[in-house]
Amino acid sequence: MSRFWSPVVQTLTPYVPGEQPQMQRLVKLNTNESPYGPSAKALAAIQSQTNDDLRLYPDPEGLALKKAIAQLHGLDPKQVFLGNGSDEVLAHIFAGLLKQNKPVHFPDITYSFYPVYCKLFGIDYKTIPLGEQFEINARDYVLPNGGVIFPNPNAPTGRAIARSEIETLLSKNLDSVVVIDEAYVDYGTESCIPLLRGASCPENLVVVHTLSKSRALAGLRVGFAVGHPTLIEGLERVKNSFNSYPLGRLAQAGAIAAIEDQTHLLETSAKVIQTREGLVSQLNALGFDTLPSTANFIFTRHPKHAGESLYQALRDRGIIVRHFKSPRIDAFLRITIGTDEQSNELVAALREILS
Repeated sequence: MSRFWSPVVQTLTPYVPGEQPQMQRLVKLNTNESPYGPSAKALAAIQSQTNDDLRLYPDPEGLALKKAIAQLHGLDPKQVFLGNGSDEVLAHIFAGLLKQNKPVHFPDITYSFYPVYCKLFGIDYKTIPLGEQFEINARDYVLPNGGVIFPNPNAPTGRAIARSEIETLLSKNLDSVVVIDEAYVDYGTESCIPLLRGASCPENLVVVHTLSKSRALAGLRVGFAVGHPTLIEGLERVKNSFNSYPLGRLAQAGAIAAIEDQTHLLETSAKVIQTREGLVSQLNALGFDTLPSTANFIFTRHPKHAGESLYQALRDRGIIVRHFKSPRIDAFLRITIGTDEQSNELVAALREILS
């Protein structure tokens, strides 16, 4: 601690990202990265930008990338906002749209960056308890608020709610913004982006995406939000008051190619879904209780073994998963879906641990 810290620094409890361990032999199933590489077209596009043009600033608006995203989703480029990963996009949303006179609402078990943003930006918030089966009930958010935000599917549970429920929430929450964080949407969840097309685009909906998961570009740091043009205009004002150049030339080129390569996205997502269903079946046979998931991870527990002890026993065997020491969920492990080979190694280790 330094005496030169501002008062806000002393109040912060920073977000703790998933561990990036430096181990020679490792089955890494803790940070929800894709087990498959990025699109070859994205890699070629990145390589094509490693030339003398790197001495020049990138396009601060990222217009070519905005057009690619808009074309894919049937939107206008004015509905697209870009950021250095979805975490930066979310930070601008909290600062620009969710800092209101009433508290922002989000689940009590969800992405743990949300309360960090609130404390950083001085935003009042209220957590809404998940249901008995760790589900989000949209009707619980029809209360006076300064905004609503949650992931769909939720993290770390992996549970999703139907788009129709979110439509109902929007219709009953007209005086504040609803933010749907769709980081894991490509693994079996209905996206809310279709609601933003055409003249019926709601004024209060923002949908956030990342290229870090299903497009396997976590190391490139690209995220985006889509919404009504007036909301996007507000986010642009925040961005240009903070950092006019959040995405470099390499990032923009790789992201455009990844967005355009839908074949790679669909093929790799299908592999993850297939592996996920197989892993859940194998864990069920070992006595695990696993929540329904439409993400690239599962949330599971064993009735006879503590979550922390299972986490440590796996780690001792070179298999890294995620454990949260939080009320209601400390019995669970969050396990990223890897390759079939990694899943088989995980199951073999658990079988040994439980024997």
